[in-house]
Amino acid sequence: MHRVVITGQGTINALATSAADTFAAFKEGKCGIGQLDIRDVDRLAITIGGQVHGYDPQKEFNRQEIALYDRFTQFTLHAAREAIGQSGLTFTGDLAANAGVILGTSGGGLNTQDENYRAVYEEGKNRVHPFVVPKLMNNAAASHVSMQYNLKGPSFTVATACASSNHAMGQAFNFIRSGMARVMVTGGSESMLCFGGVKAWEGLRVMSKDACRPFSANRNGMVQGEGAAVFVMEEYEHAKARGADILAEVIGFAMTSDASDIVMPSRQGAARAISGAMKDARINPSEVGYINAHGTGTAANDKTECAAVSDAFGAHADNLMISSTKSMHGHVIGGTGAIELLACIMALKDGVIAPTVNYEEPDPECALDVVPNEARDADVNVVLSNAFAFGGLNAVLALKKV
Repeated sequence: MHRVVITGQGTINALATSAADTFAAFKEGKCGIGQLDIRDVDRLAITIGGQVHGYDPQKEFNRQEIALYDRFTQFTLHAAREAIGQSGLTFTGDLAANAGVILGTSGGGLNTQDENYRAVYEEGKNRVHPFVVPKLMNNAAASHVSMQYNLKGPSFTVATACASSNHAMGQAFNFIRSGMARVMVTGGSESMLCFGGVKAWEGLRVMSKDACRPFSANRNGMVQGEGAAVFVMEEYEHAKARGADILAEVIGFAMTSDASDIVMPSRQGAARAISGAMKDARINPSEVGYINAHGTGTAANDKTECAAVSDAFGAHADNLMISSTKSMHGHVIGGTGAIELLACIMALKDGVIAPTVNYEEPDPECALDVVPNEARDADVNVVLSNAFAFGGLNAVLALKKV
């Protein structure tokens, strides 16, 4: 079994357009959620989101590329450029053949779908662009990353709703650990903040109209965000031999299925995933210092997650710090676990725990240390990252300081 480390990270999200600036925003407790600037926003009941404002694709891509890249693919390539650049890797020869990409997304090219359905049904057009299919397909981002960086090993996309990124990163970890790959580019992206995307989510009646307040007694729903985060995972000895700057080590991963309800989370399923990640990492519960929570800000999710943490950790649950950065960047659906992994790396490398902002009232059913409103200095050696998706699909990653 090979050890697996992270040697590169990159992102674009509602808080910032780089990992370093995202860390600064986490430390500041900045909230990137605000009024949406999208077409037909006046027809929406939900008008807030964690939108990436001021983004200009023409500054990053040429006209031909923009014609082929949906917004979610653009975000992925932006984040991948930063992550691979930081890693210092160039993929040629044998390394190219032993390097791949696994990314998570839920909606894929939803902006492209929205635009072209509008063109056909509302505007009455009888033709769409020849690139619509390759632009909207869920594997577009993974394919373009593989082509741009000459990654010739295993490459694919995972779509498991809100757990997509964690499932993708967990599979990348397993590929390297098993020896099937030496390097994997992994993470996730999402851009569902278009009229059709938000309107569909409105129908679930789980969205907040004013703010995301995870674990707070007055929480009233989730808030969508958009963006991407990408990481370079590498076999430890390979990274060590080339003198790479190691950000953190991935030590465990577990997946479970609730097999119970399409939208309601299961305490037992989440707890089994948390315990499974610790078992896979061969660590005791007492070694974990911080959990980046799924923490959506809905009534059902937050209390279920806190109960699952208590079940998995027993008395040590009271000593844990647990926070939800969705309160700052929004719920990025299939890309959210990747952006949240940045907070885990920050905790390990910088010794700073990202806060749960917008917290106003204690909830007896969420009676854990949720790091309310202000970042906290803390020395932690092991962290977990939780992701629990509609469909009852759970994925938890364990990381440690190197």
